[in-house]
Amino acid sequence: MAIDRLGEVPSIRVTQASSVYETDPWGKPDQGPFLNQAVELKTSLEPVPLLDACQSIERGLGRERTEKWGARTIDIDILLYDSRIVERVELRIPHPRLRDRRFVLVPLAEIAPAVSVPRTGLTVKDLLAACEDTGGVRLYEPVG
Repeated sequence: MAIDRLGEVPSIRVTQASSVYETDPWGKPDQGPFLNQAVELKTSLEPVPLLDACQSIERGLGRERTEKWGARTIDIDILLYDSRIVERVELRIPHPRLRDRRFVLVPLAEIAPAVSVPRTGLTVKDLLAACEDTGGVRLYEPVG
Protein backbone atom coordinates (compact mmCIF):
# COMPACT_ATOMS: atom_id res chain seq x y z
CA MET A 1 0.00 0.00 0.00
CA ALA A 2 2.85 2.40 0.76
CA ILE A 3 4.29 1.97 -2.73
CA ASP A 4 0.88 2.61 -4.26
CA ARG A 5 0.50 5.75 -2.15
CA LEU A 6 3.97 6.99 -3.15
CA GLY A 7 2.98 6.53 -6.79
CA GLU A 8 -0.17 8.60 -6.22
CA VAL A 9 1.87 11.68 -5.23
CA PRO A 10 1.89 13.83 -8.41
CA SER A 11 5.62 14.57 -8.34
CA ILE A 12 6.74 11.01 -7.53
CA ARG A 13 7.12 8.08 -9.89
CA VAL A 14 8.08 4.66 -8.54
CA THR A 15 10.63 3.19 -10.95
CA GLN A 16 11.83 0.07 -9.17
CA ALA A 17 11.08 -2.06 -6.11
CA SER A 18 13.05 -4.87 -4.51
CA SER A 19 11.63 -8.12 -3.26
CA VAL A 20 10.12 -8.03 0.22
CA TYR A 21 12.38 -9.40 2.96
CA GLU A 22 11.47 -10.69 6.39
CA THR A 23 14.11 -9.50 8.82
CA ASP A 24 15.04 -9.89 12.43
CA PRO A 25 14.11 -6.84 14.53
CA TRP A 26 16.90 -4.31 14.93
CA GLY A 27 17.52 -2.09 17.94
CA LYS A 28 14.80 -3.72 20.04
CA PRO A 29 15.11 -7.49 19.57
CA ASP A 30 12.17 -8.55 21.79
CA GLN A 31 9.57 -8.20 19.02
CA GLY A 32 8.49 -10.08 15.93
CA PRO A 33 10.16 -9.92 12.52
CA PHE A 34 9.82 -6.90 10.25
CA LEU A 35 9.18 -6.69 6.52
CA ASN A 36 11.60 -4.55 4.52
CA GLN A 37 11.79 -3.43 0.92
CA ALA A 38 13.74 -0.83 -1.05
CA VAL A 39 12.07 1.37 -3.65
CA GLU A 40 13.59 3.68 -6.24
CA LEU A 41 11.74 6.88 -7.05
CA LYS A 42 12.02 9.67 -9.57
CA THR A 43 10.80 12.93 -8.10
CA SER A 44 10.90 16.66 -8.55
CA LEU A 45 10.49 17.12 -4.79
CA GLU A 46 13.42 18.36 -2.79
CA PRO A 47 14.48 16.10 0.12
CA VAL A 48 12.50 17.76 2.95
CA PRO A 49 9.22 17.98 1.00
CA LEU A 50 9.80 14.34 0.00
CA LEU A 51 10.18 13.48 3.70
CA ASP A 52 6.93 15.36 4.39
CA ALA A 53 5.16 13.31 1.70
CA CYS A 54 6.56 10.07 3.15
CA GLN A 55 5.46 10.97 6.67
CA SER A 56 2.00 11.91 5.42
CA ILE A 57 1.71 8.46 3.81
CA GLU A 58 2.88 6.85 7.07
CA ARG A 59 0.20 8.70 9.04
CA GLY A 60 -2.42 7.76 6.45
CA LEU A 61 -1.49 4.11 6.92
CA GLY A 62 -1.85 4.30 10.70
CA ARG A 63 1.71 5.04 11.81
CA GLU A 64 2.01 6.36 15.33
CA ARG A 65 5.46 7.31 16.62
CA THR A 66 5.49 5.93 20.15
CA GLU A 67 8.64 3.91 20.80
CA LYS A 68 12.08 4.17 19.18
CA TRP A 69 12.76 0.98 17.17
CA GLY A 70 9.43 -0.44 18.33
CA ALA A 71 6.82 -2.21 16.24
CA ARG A 72 5.07 0.00 13.69
CA THR A 73 2.65 -0.38 10.84
CA ILE A 74 4.91 1.40 8.33
CA ASP A 75 8.25 3.18 8.22
CA ILE A 76 9.44 4.98 5.10
CA ASP A 77 13.07 6.12 5.21
CA ILE A 78 14.94 8.15 2.62
CA LEU A 79 18.22 6.30 2.29
CA LEU A 80 19.82 8.14 -0.62
CA TYR A 81 18.92 11.09 -2.84
CA ASP A 82 21.16 10.95 -5.91
CA SER A 83 24.64 11.86 -4.64
CA ARG A 84 23.38 14.58 -2.32
CA ILE A 85 24.29 15.02 1.32
CA VAL A 86 21.60 16.49 3.56
CA GLU A 87 22.29 17.49 7.18
CA ARG A 88 19.09 18.70 8.85
CA VAL A 89 17.62 17.99 12.25
CA GLU A 90 14.68 16.18 10.67
CA LEU A 91 16.56 14.49 7.82
CA ARG A 92 20.05 13.14 7.17
CA ILE A 93 21.00 11.75 3.77
CA PRO A 94 22.58 9.32 3.24
CA HIS A 95 20.73 7.62 6.06
CA PRO A 96 23.19 7.71 8.98
CA ARG A 97 22.92 4.00 9.83
CA LEU A 98 22.68 2.70 6.25
CA ARG A 99 26.06 0.96 6.34
CA ASP A 100 25.29 -0.81 9.64
CA ARG A 101 22.00 -2.44 8.70
CA ARG A 102 21.87 -5.60 6.65
CA PHE A 103 18.07 -5.40 6.52
CA VAL A 104 18.46 -2.14 4.56
CA LEU A 105 21.45 -3.09 2.43
CA VAL A 106 20.12 -6.43 1.14
CA PRO A 107 17.00 -5.01 -0.56
CA LEU A 108 18.89 -1.88 -1.65
CA ALA A 109 21.63 -3.99 -3.22
CA GLU A 110 18.99 -5.91 -5.14
CA ILE A 111 17.88 -2.78 -7.03
CA ALA A 112 20.96 -0.53 -6.86
CA PRO A 113 24.16 -2.53 -6.25
CA ALA A 114 26.45 -0.17 -8.19
CA VAL A 115 25.15 3.08 -6.71
CA SER A 116 27.90 5.01 -4.96
CA VAL A 117 27.05 6.03 -1.40
CA PRO A 118 28.20 9.56 -0.55
CA ARG A 119 30.79 9.92 2.22
CA THR A 120 31.85 6.27 1.92
CA GLY A 121 33.59 5.99 -1.45
CA LEU A 122 31.84 2.62 -1.72
CA THR A 123 28.94 1.17 -3.65
CA VAL A 124 25.87 -0.34 -2.02
CA LYS A 125 27.21 -3.79 -2.94
CA ASP A 126 30.55 -2.95 -1.26
CA LEU A 127 28.79 -1.74 1.89
CA LEU A 128 26.77 -4.95 2.05
CA ALA A 129 29.93 -7.06 1.69
CA ALA A 130 31.56 -5.12 4.54
CA CYS A 131 28.49 -4.98 6.81
CA GLU A 132 29.10 -6.57 10.20
CA ASP A 133 25.39 -6.85 11.09
CA THR A 134 24.48 -10.52 11.45
CA GLY A 135 20.71 -10.04 11.66
CA GLY A 136 18.64 -12.45 9.62
CA VAL A 137 17.38 -11.27 6.23
CA ARG A 138 15.37 -13.72 4.13
CA LEU A 139 12.93 -13.47 1.26
CA TYR A 140 9.42 -13.06 2.59
CA GLU A 141 7.03 -15.81 1.73
CA PRO A 142 3.48 -14.98 2.81
CA VAL A 143 1.61 -17.80 4.50
CA GLY A 144 -1.66 -18.87 2.92
